[in-house]
Amino acid sequence: MLINLVRSTKIAAVTSHLFTEFRRRFSSVCYSPSSLSTDVESLSRLALQSLVRRCKINGKFQRLLRNVVASPSLLLTACENLRNHNPESHSVSLTPEWVSCNFFSIHELSFQLAHQLFDVESHCVAVLPQGGKGAALVLPNLKLKVVVEAIRLVLEVIYDDKFVTFSYGGRVNMGRHTAVRYLKNTVENPTWWFCVKFGNEHFETRHVGKLCLMLGERIQDDELVNMIKKLFQFKILAIDLGDATCFSRGLPQECGLSLILINVYFNWFDKEVHRLRLQRDTETPKFSENELHLAQSDEGTVFYKPLKIYAVRYLNEILMITSGTKKLTLDLKSWAVEFLEQKLDLKVDHSETVIHSAVSEKIDFMGMELQAVAPSVLRPTKSEKAIRARKKYLRQKEVRLQELRNARERNRKMLGMKLYNHVFKKLKRSNSDVAFKYDFQIKNEVTQIFSTWADEVVDEYLKSIDDRYQWHRQLSRGDFLMLDRIRHQLPSKLIDAYDGFRDQIDKYLNPIQAKKQLQEEAQRREEEDEERYAKKTIDDLTKKCIKVEAPLELIRKAIRLVGITNQMGRPRPLSFLTVLDDASIIKWYAGIGRRWLDFYCCCHNFRKVKIIVGYHLRFSCILTLAEKHESTKQETIRHFTKDLKLLNPNGTEEVHFPSEREVKMMGDRSLQDPKPVEGCLTVALVRMTSDDSNQRCVAHFCSLTDTVSYRIWLLQRYLKVSPLDEDQWVQGMSAIHDSLHRKCAPLCSYHMSEFYLGKLTFQDLDCTSLIDDQ
Repeated sequence: MLINLVRSTKIAAVTSHLFTEFRRRFSSVCYSPSSLSTDVESLSRLALQSLVRRCKINGKFQRLLRNVVASPSLLLTACENLRNHNPESHSVSLTPEWVSCNFFSIHELSFQLAHQLFDVESHCVAVLPQGGKGAALVLPNLKLKVVVEAIRLVLEVIYDDKFVTFSYGGRVNMGRHTAVRYLKNTVENPTWWFCVKFGNEHFETRHVGKLCLMLGERIQDDELVNMIKKLFQFKILAIDLGDATCFSRGLPQECGLSLILINVYFNWFDKEVHRLRLQRDTETPKFSENELHLAQSDEGTVFYKPLKIYAVRYLNEILMITSGTKKLTLDLKSWAVEFLEQKLDLKVDHSETVIHSAVSEKIDFMGMELQAVAPSVLRPTKSEKAIRARKKYLRQKEVRLQELRNARERNRKMLGMKLYNHVFKKLKRSNSDVAFKYDFQIKNEVTQIFSTWADEVVDEYLKSIDDRYQWHRQLSRGDFLMLDRIRHQLPSKLIDAYDGFRDQIDKYLNPIQAKKQLQEEAQRREEEDEERYAKKTIDDLTKKCIKVEAPLELIRKAIRLVGITNQMGRPRPLSFLTVLDDASIIKWYAGIGRRWLDFYCCCHNFRKVKIIVGYHLRFSCILTLAEKHESTKQETIRHFTKDLKLLNPNGTEEVHFPSEREVKMMGDRSLQDPKPVEGCLTVALVRMTSDDSNQRCVAHFCSLTDTVSYRIWLLQRYLKVSPLDEDQWVQGMSAIHDSLHRKCAPLCSYHMSEFYLGKLTFQDLDCTSLIDDQ
């Protein structure tokens, strides 16, 4: 037995040595420059779909890792998606040669993936927080990020059009704003609702196994499934269903692939919910408008509210709404909890998953507050003050229009006088009969212009009832041609011409007809107002809509926690930002303001969010600049103006902070999934006094070495508070992992500006370079 053991050990060692030697030699042959293909280009959306669909055999996708993920074109496309293009870099478009010279070889990576030689563990860096307390942060390097992005692109093509319509998050043009628009426009008469809350449970081995079985329903590729398992094994993919603040936040501990995997995992539940909705719609009786009209009683109109089930899922947040009885909602909640616990093996928090009245209670969903209200609450009637202000605005608008008309008439008269003087002088100096010689005729054009002017003058004059009455009275009274003894003595042509003239006077100048038209118009408007008021009153009594509001108290608590406002709610300066230059200070505030405006632009109380951005953030920025330069607030405003304008090196003005006019004009126009404010609000980058100019920018695929090193300061470490403490921290606001505190990040000027403005997040940085540079 001992001999067999020694023999097996020797065989295993020899086999391992041979495999290593084969891998080295074969790789060196495959990576030779002569064998590399130079016609590699990034794929478009249609080309990627065509490439993936070619791997579909017998209803399942096969050999995806070898033929699609390992494709150099797809890897180059993944590099393009990860890259935040710098227009100042003056570099050519992303090519395999450029990537190989500056970062890594795409062809080598393609070979490793195709032959299962890619080692996931060797491309990860595990970092412990300062002090050694807490879980380690596992960061993938740039090479592994490209592989993960390539897998995400493939899964997006396979699954995106297979998800149900109420599944949002991690999909193309299906983010928070789209979900909110669905709630506001589709959900009618909600009565009861509940949110499914999960316990603090991470994706474990049993969940990963069930996820792989779900992937196996459409994908028959063990290599790709094993790659996803390794990503879970080495903590590159870490999913905490109980924490809704760990997705789509732009934090370094996130992974874009986890979003689509969550949708795949919940797709079974979504389809069952969709089946229940269709079943409820089928069982609910339907009545046409004619049937309801015939069923009207003597007391009034009959209103019919059918029983309906609505559902919205944003990643791991599930909201279910009913327009029926409480018993129906209780049965629906019991079914949903049982399905999630037994079928999907998830831990549901029963104490938080409770039913609420949609009318009397608010519910938190996707970081916003929802409540069912009457339509008049969303579109309230204007107050007397608002009506007076509207009338004043219309009067001012009419005055401006009249001034424009007068200016146009004055210019016309001046132009006419110039033309007349020119023609008169020309004729006076000319001895010939023809003073002007030209080859074209302008008679028709001049006639049309003067006809248009005449029509405008007549229309403007006939608008006045008093002027029309005065002219009608002067032209129609006391005329002797109306006497019979006179009319018999005059020619018939003259009498007919006079009668035609009288008809034209009555037609255009008779004030009785004009007053009658005005009375009819006023009566019609009054009837429309009464119908509108009656319809509005009936809608308030019979309909309910969903009102979406921003959590103003949490926003105020957040800016108070950072120190933007004091305990009284008034703006104050931030001393830790005075070490930055003026542009960085303004961009830091601008990034926070723009992210809040983009995130809450779909809310009903968006006007109050505008006040927080336009007043608290703006004046806190002004006070911070004043403290830095040791000047007063008035002097700072005179220098930077209220719009916080800056001069760039070229001498032109730049405005990064949203101007007052821009804030007023903002509204619900965007459907893209906005980035929350945590990435800007909870971090500050402070420039170091000594810089190493040879370091490369840590942004993805940025080859610039003209960089400046910045030290990362995290809010929770600066304030010495714990994000897990609900009393000190802001509910629903995530935090960056403590391991990045006081790390150094070399960044070029463009990506530094993008990071402060909130357009660049830690997901767009190679965070392993932060660790390696220490």
